[in-house]
Amino acid sequence: MNFSMLKYPTALVPLGLSLASLALVAGYVALYGTARQPDEGAAAHIWQLLILAHGPAILVFLAKWAPRDFKAAMTVLAVQVVALGAALAPVWIIGL
Repeated sequence: MNFSMLKYPTALVPLGLSLASLALVAGYVALYGTARQPDEGAAAHIWQLLILAHGPAILVFLAKWAPRDFKAAMTVLAVQVVALGAALAPVWIIGL
């Protein structure tokens, strides 16, 4: 597999967003636990914005790299989608 495209910022931004989302959930759970809160706090809103930012970030990556090297772009896209799934999974599993 060719992951050489991962050295470009347009490929790394979605991965960074996923990592930040996952770190935010992990930090929140470590500090406050998994008990439901009566109102969404700042952490929930920041997480939602990070997840929402994935769409434009992935579209920019695809617009730039899919026409140049389709196969490598699809490989990196698969990595980005898995990372997004990893960022979404804890919230879905825990039910935050």
